[in-house]
Order: sequence, then structure tokens, then C-alpha cells
Amino acid sequence: MNMHSNTSPAAQTPTPHPTPGTLYLVPAPLDFGCATQAPLHRVMPSGTLEAAAKLRHWVCENAKSTRAYLKRVGEIYPLCEPLQAMHLQELPRDVHKKGDHQAGFDARYLLSAALNGEDIGLVSEAGMPAVADPGSSVVRAAHTLGLRVVPLVGPVSLLLALAASGLNGQNFAFVGYLPSTPAERTQKIRELESLALKTGQTQLFIETPYRNTAMLQALVQGLQHNTRLATASGLTLDHAACRSDLAKNWKHQPWALDNALPTVFAIGR
Repeated sequence: MNMHSNTSPAAQTPTPHPTPGTLYLVPAPLDFGCATQAPLHRVMPSGTLEAAAKLRHWVCENAKSTRAYLKRVGEIYPLCEPLQAMHLQELPRDVHKKGDHQAGFDARYLLSAALNGEDIGLVSEAGMPAVADPGSSVVRAAHTLGLRVVPLVGPVSLLLALAASGLNGQNFAFVGYLPSTPAERTQKIRELESLALKTGQTQLFIETPYRNTAMLQALVQGLQHNTRLATASGLTLDHAACRSDLAKNWKHQPWALDNALPTVFAIGR
């Protein structure tokens, strides 16, 4: 008889820790907020959609738009759970406004399910999360926790616009949004143009769609004649429109931008 313990062997066996889950960076189509949508199977790789359909835990920019996206995914690949049962966590609104690339927001609490063995999807409203969109804090937190991070393939508007611009694709920078007030915007345009002409580095930026026309006018009026200006609107949609030309030619050949379509702007030499 064992006189040293009254505990059964089964009770002495430690509970194994689950294998941590993976953080998947899931791109979304670029038609968010547009009047028409591109057929999902035409703009998203099947492997990305299949991977998204298997995820039940999500960190997102907006729960409503994420559900709408997952509904479209479910029409191609059956979802692992009904939409109502999905676990969606939104990034705090302050993170959207101030940018979560700055140290100060600790996103580790959003990844607790991954520590319990569940895979998690990170998604924004359009394009690749954490690129010109919120999400970098979640990716950073995943690395801190030792989680595997897997970016899935999908459309990235900045790279599509750069490829269509004819500008320098070997040296480029994305500078986000320019100031909204006319004087500050003009000053910023001059600074970016000077940098682009001096270094050859293409400068990419975006604008809220309803200010597309004002941005284009400021660029056409403010740029030097031989600076190249490019725009790319409604990327991946049937009515996508891209133009790249010298600023002096933009003045002589007017070009109207749709104020309802997301647009990427680029300047360089």
C-alpha cells in the first residue's frame, strides 16, 4: 500500500497548456462605402476566403462592416459558425483617430483567445489591416505574446496605385492624410514635392473621398509644371480610374474625380 499519498495518479497529471493560436491578417475588399461592390471571388484569393471562413474570433475596426464582409465570405465558403455566434472585438475608437502605431495602446487583452489555443483574424474595413489602417498595435501585441503572425494575400490600395502610377516603385513613402485646411495643405504639398524631386522618393497619400476634388485642385495649382501627379480611384472596381501625367498637362486636360470613391494620390518625378 502506498502510504505517501492519497491522490490518484490522474489527479497528479498536470493540465497541458493549449498550443497558442495564430493571428491571421485578413485583407478586405477595397469597395467599402462604394455604391457598387466587386464580386468577392474576383478580388480576393480563394485561400484567403477559405482561411477567413474558419475563424470565429476577430479583432476588427468595425463590427458591423466585419459582419457584412463575413456574410459575403459565407456565400462562397461556409462559415465555421453563424454570424451571430462570432466573437468580434472592436479596436477602441481613439486608436482609429490617433493611430495605434504609437506606443501607448496595449492590445494584448484583445488576443486572450489565442493564448487559449484559438486562431484570431485581424481585419479592417478595406485592404490590409495595419497598412494605412488600424491594427499595428494588435500585430505588435501578438509578437510580444509569442504568437504566430500570418499575413494573408489580398488587395492593398497603396501598392496597386503605385504600380499604376509609373512613379518610382523602388523608393516610396506613404504619408497618410494631408492637412484639411487650404494653407496648411498647400504647405505640405510643397514639402512633399521638394522631397520627391530631391530624392526621387515617390510620395503617396490619401484623402477622405468627399474632399477628393479639393485635393486634386490644390495639387494641380500648387505643383511645379514638371512634377508628375498620379491618382487611382475605385481600385478593383469595374469603373476604376487611374491617371498619371505632368502637372502642366493636368491643367490643360482636366480630370474629374468621383467624390464618392476612395482615391490614392502620388507625386514624384
